[in-house]
Amino acid sequence: MNLTPIIVSCLVALAALPLSAEERDRPNVILLMSDDQGWGDVGFNGNDGIKTPHLDAMAAEGVRFDRFYAAAPLCSPTRGSCLTGRYPFRFGVLAAHTAGMRVGEITIAEVLKSKGYRTGFFGKWHLGWVKESDAGARGFYSPPSQHGFDTHFATTSAVPTWDPTVTPENWSSWGSKPGELWKGGAPYVQDGVQVTDNMAGDDSRVIMDRVLPFIEASKDQPFFAAVWFHAPHEPVVAGPEYRELYKNRGTARQNLYGCITAMDEQIGRLRIKLEELDLAESTVVFFCSDNGPADSLTKKGVASAGPFKGHKHTLYEGGLLVPACAVWPGVIPPGTSTSVRCSTVDYFPTIDRQ
Repeated sequence: MNLTPIIVSCLVALAALPLSAEERDRPNVILLMSDDQGWGDVGFNGNDGIKTPHLDAMAAEGVRFDRFYAAAPLCSPTRGSCLTGRYPFRFGVLAAHTAGMRVGEITIAEVLKSKGYRTGFFGKWHLGWVKESDAGARGFYSPPSQHGFDTHFATTSAVPTWDPTVTPENWSSWGSKPGELWKGGAPYVQDGVQVTDNMAGDDSRVIMDRVLPFIEASKDQPFFAAVWFHAPHEPVVAGPEYRELYKNRGTARQNLYGCITAMDEQIGRLRIKLEELDLAESTVVFFCSDNGPADSLTKKGVASAGPFKGHKHTLYEGGLLVPACAVWPGVIPPGTSTSVRCSTVDYFPTIDRQ
């Protein structure tokens, strides 16, 4: 079987490293994913107007994927491909709210759990409803707990990227009105229970506040964490301190760039925690977006697919080619880059090879 480029990048140097067999075979694994972030909306792909220092550091300290493709130009099919290693037509999730992950699918969480890993999911699920009472004609109840995750802190779908329980100003889509509660005011569910505390401010921070305790509690055993941010999916809103970083830009770009910078800050917070717990060298961290940038923001010239044609919902490069990198100190050589095509379907075989 041909090794995928991700496997080559992450594993080819293992034999030369002073690692025990257990350390080689059971690294911690974190899958980070942004939502609707274009190929050009990150510093390491040449955008010098956006502040993403922590993602840029990941790319510089590990491997940058220059031809990394989402399995679909929209979120739910791509998310399923990350977990199953299968193309969307194989696992039957072709769009948002039209299906849910079937319990018969084998996920990477289930495989790793069988190998002694503790598994956690955090953020936007979008592979079925996370509240059984909400399930209806559009999809069905299929939360992370049915797919190999020991614990989860999840929403079914999108939330505002700032104050995720409140509909933001100047927003009138999807039946929501400014100032009203967003989807009843409790879109997050933690292990079956609606969450209402610690919900104000940046949504990426809200998510990371649940990720870090999971990592601390798992530090003495291998763990797998899927951390799927809502940023920068609409409604895309940045807090005042993040908009201020781009005060000379228009409102739409202040919110988009500010939201991405806020997410980047939380990725930095995660990496600092791994260092503090002495877990950095035993943890491989992957990052990608789920598809190209939103068409509404691309057409306004705010979001960017870089030099590529298209955007979310299109099968051009701009809809499928996404920013991606991975870091594993001591294993992936710093400054590595590859233009060989990789995809979200490669995560499963790469990780399962462990």
